[in-house]
Amino acid sequence: MNSADLLRDHFDRITEIVNDAVEGLTPEQLSYRPDADANSIAWLVWHLTRVQDDHVADVAGIDQVWTSEGWARRFDLPFDDAAHGYGQSSEDVAKVKVESGDLLTGYLDAVTAQTKKYVATLTDKDLDRVVDTRWDPPVTLGVRLVSVIGDDLQHAGQASYIRGLIERL
Repeated sequence: MNSADLLRDHFDRITEIVNDAVEGLTPEQLSYRPDADANSIAWLVWHLTRVQDDHVADVAGIDQVWTSEGWARRFDLPFDDAAHGYGQSSEDVAKVKVESGDLLTGYLDAVTAQTKKYVATLTDKDLDRVVDTRWDPPVTLGVRLVSVIGDDLQHAGQASYIRGLIERL
C-alpha cells in the first residue's frame, strides 16, 4: 500500500460512517438537535462534505463539486455558495435542512469520487508540497489532506452519536 492508497482508504471510511449515520432517517431526524446550540446530522454531514470539497478542490486546482455539479442549487441553502460551515451561528446550523439523507450522501459520494481521483495521482513527493503559507510552519499537501480526514472523521462520529441519541428517543 502506498500513501495514495492509504488516503483513498480513509476517504472511503468517512463515506461508510456517514452512510451508516444517515441511512433510513427522516428529514426531521436529520434535523434533530440535542439542544438549541447543538449541530444536527444534516449540518454535520453537509459541513464535513463542504470542507472536503473546498479544501481538496483548492489544493488540486479544480472546481468544487458544490457549484460545478449543481449541488448548491439542489441543497438550496440560504448561504453564499462559498459557505462551508466554519464560523456559522446556531441559527445558521438550524437552516441546514434536507428532504432526505440521499441528498447528503449523494453530495458526499460525488466529492469523495473527485477526491479519490485526485489523490490517485499523488506521489509521496507531492505530499511535501507547501499549499498554505499562512501558518507557521507552512502547511504541506499531506498535512492538509490528513487535516481534512481528521475533521471529517470527527464530524462523522458526531453524526453517528446523534443517530444513537435519536434511536433512544
